[in-house]
Amino acid sequence: MIRKLAILGATGDLTARYLLPALAALHCAGELGDDFQLVAVGREDWTDETFRKWVEAQLERHATKLPAKVKRTVAATSRYQRADVTDPSSMTAVVHGPEPLAAYLALPPSVFAGAVQALHRAGTAPGSIVALEKPFGENLDEAIELNRRLSSLYPEQAIFRVDHFLAMTSVQNILATRLANRVLEPIWNSAHISRVDIVWDETLGLEGRAGYYDGVGALKDVLQNHLLQLLCLVAMEPPISLGDCDLSDRKVDVLRSIRPLRLEEAAHWTSRARYTGGQIGGQAVPAYAEEDGVEPERRTETFAEVQLELDSPRWTGTIFRLRTGKALGRDQKEVALHFRPVPHLAFAHHGKAQPNVLRFGLEPESVVLELTGTGPRTGTLAPLTLGADFAAAELPAYAQLLLDILTSNSTLSIRADEAEESWRVVTPILDAWSKNLVPLQEYAAGSDGPPPLPS
Repeated sequence: MIRKLAILGATGDLTARYLLPALAALHCAGELGDDFQLVAVGREDWTDETFRKWVEAQLERHATKLPAKVKRTVAATSRYQRADVTDPSSMTAVVHGPEPLAAYLALPPSVFAGAVQALHRAGTAPGSIVALEKPFGENLDEAIELNRRLSSLYPEQAIFRVDHFLAMTSVQNILATRLANRVLEPIWNSAHISRVDIVWDETLGLEGRAGYYDGVGALKDVLQNHLLQLLCLVAMEPPISLGDCDLSDRKVDVLRSIRPLRLEEAAHWTSRARYTGGQIGGQAVPAYAEEDGVEPERRTETFAEVQLELDSPRWTGTIFRLRTGKALGRDQKEVALHFRPVPHLAFAHHGKAQPNVLRFGLEPESVVLELTGTGPRTGTLAPLTLGADFAAAELPAYAQLLLDILTSNSTLSIRADEAEESWRVVTPILDAWSKNLVPLQEYAAGSDGPPPLPS
């Protein structure tokens, strides 16, 4: 197990909200030994003590349920290094030593190539891991070039492309429910499933992230990576094993089978929008264009919806609808499989049978099967819902990711060709949007968002 974690960009929002609480969770679970060390790399002129006080403050805010002793341990086992992450001489003090380290790049994608080059020239020890946050590049060309640069410096098994959705137990439950239950496999295809909805709707707005979000938008921030990964897990052929090679092979097959959208199709099969002022939970929310740090002329979308079709024997004829939005009226985070109606309904004159739906709740985690059963009167029909809720996971998603990185387990890493194929899917959409072939709609904060795309 790697005992030294270097976080590049350690004073940023990602570290505060996710990585520090993840480390605290690993300490609490007994996964990190007494010799574990966190090296925080940033541009601020801080001392070790300054950083440790900042760590304690962030953990008080973002890890409220963890013991105070654990939070103090995270702070005490850290040291701070001011450095230019693209300068090999600056990074020498970070990577110094014969032991391998895990370097986590909590940085903008524009800095990835320079930072990885600096790490390599500074002399990372054999067995080291380089972990890169999403988005992996900012377009297809950058992803290809970044992969080329990475492969010239490190072997693929030393590169961990992060997508924390894959470590969520609710996402893993999609695989388990599908692959471990024989009753589902015969009907897991287009003959029985008409549509799959993959939704990540949030009531949250920007939360002070305009500096990052306004240059990215909903399509790149959530749909291009997280939601396409969920599509892969739903649509892939059963892998021989859940090893990294077998799983990635099957996911790449799915991405390659997605029918590319032509520019003229994008107007019918995609939509984009951004929120105007409104109210959420009784609180006034300013329009996105009026948020601090936003440049309205960028026309950044806060809502994206895309309908895709797969050219494969299993899925031809099934619609995959991917949607994500911010500042909406309710949180809805799920994968929903909509089954086709029964071919003949003997109860036609006694009630209406809605098509069955299998819903995987992502946050909070749940599984719900919507069926039709008998109503209160003989011969009538009524909805019948079967559901299960789950206990909280032992480790949060980012803690599981960090544990995989530190133990060199690449099962949940995005492989190089996966990253490129994901960009190929969204590139025609980005092109159509840049040409204004798809209008930028508006929706009030706290509303249901723009009208859904026609099926």
